[in-house]
Amino acid sequence: MVDGLPVCLVRPGDTERPTWAVYQHERYLGTVHARPDGDGLWYVQSAAEQCPNLDDAVRVLRRPSSWPRERQRVARWARAVLADPALLVIDVQTAGLGPQAWAVQIAAMDGNGRTLVNELLDPRQPIAATASDLHGITRSHVAHAPCFADLLPELAAVVAGRRCVAYNAHFDRGVLARELLRHHGDVSLARAWLDASRWEDAIGPATVAKGLWSADGSRYRRQRLGGRYDAADKCRALLRHLHHLAWAA
Repeated sequence: MVDGLPVCLVRPGDTERPTWAVYQHERYLGTVHARPDGDGLWYVQSAAEQCPNLDDAVRVLRRPSSWPRERQRVARWARAVLADPALLVIDVQTAGLGPQAWAVQIAAMDGNGRTLVNELLDPRQPIAATASDLHGITRSHVAHAPCFADLLPELAAVVAGRRCVAYNAHFDRGVLARELLRHHGDVSLARAWLDASRWEDAIGPATVAKGLWSADGSRYRRQRLGGRYDAADKCRALLRHLHHLAWAA
């Protein structure tokens, strides 16, 4: 079973290689094989791709016929983003993992990888152990750090008028919205600050480009960016991924 649908793997009798033909409801999907040296990867022959597990290899074989066109659209989007002089990649790390956590680190870079902002912040609340386990930031690290209000003039000068691209922009923009509301105490002022820039989410295009089709959800499986939970490292990883997306098709 992969994503709730049965899959049948048939090993051809005319080969000693660890190769299997993949069927779903008697429909042939393609062929996968594992390396004899046991590197742990599964190879999808028709797509010339490697997957870390068999389930993902099956998801590659289940891709809809529209995927090549969708990936080309992603590539065009990524090239347009990278060509935009107003590009700003941004990431926010928080004091907790819940929907109301405050910022403990904000980083932003331009399209050339130049760091414009990279600041630890005092969230004015305890930092949850679950969050510290991810990004490594503890109360002692931010004991003498500025608060969001102190960073706001610098951040405003960097963000205003930019094309802000984040990985899961809903989360990062949401943290900034809460911080702005806490600072201004006025929803309209917070909204005006955010609306002074354009926000785009890279997680959707990255998910489409990877193309792991989930049969139970009839959608591509959401992809993680990877790397350390450090705001500056996340920005660098996103910028690298945008370059990958731009020329992957």
